[in-house]
Amino acid sequence: MTPGCVPGLNAKTRLQVDRYSGDHVLLYPEGLLKLNPGAVAILELCDGKRSLEEICRRLAARFGVALDVMSFDVEECLEKLRQKGLIELRAPTARP
Repeated sequence: MTPGCVPGLNAKTRLQVDRYSGDHVLLYPEGLLKLNPGAVAILELCDGKRSLEEICRRLAARFGVALDVMSFDVEECLEKLRQKGLIELRAPTARP
């Protein structure tokens, strides 16, 4: 994963709160994945516009964690979700 890549949810995947349990979940055609608070914080920033680097910087500042530690954790989480086909990594868009 490169720092400039832009993670976003797969088009068939939705992040939402389960109305019965109150838990954050990822809904996708084959099922549902219950998320822990860390994964929720990451996925809320994966809007298909922010780069991986920006997401890591925001979370590191929010939680008072070193950037390299946060980057490792975020990349590990996103890689697991990417392998399941729940997120996509897009190339960075050119900025003027």
